[in-house]
Amino acid sequence: MRLDKFLKVSRLIKRRTVANEACDNGNVSVNGKVAKASLDLKIGDIIEITFGEKSLKVKVTEIAEHVLKNDASSLYEVLS
Repeated sequence: MRLDKFLKVSRLIKRRTVANEACDNGNVSVNGKVAKASLDLKIGDIIEITFGEKSLKVKVTEIAEHVLKNDASSLYEVLS
């Protein structure tokens, strides 16, 4: 699954266009490398998102096309 779509489906970022912009601005890295929105994610990848001063690090535990709002957090595990 594409990185921007995963960020939206997992509700780490609310909209796919915002996820795209975050990737374009270099605020998202996967496995320690700055990632493009079109990157193909795999289970076990570690995503780090920078929101201004804050940083969020998560590990992909599951990939699904559609997820209910209550189940969205099951797609990732927060590392820090």
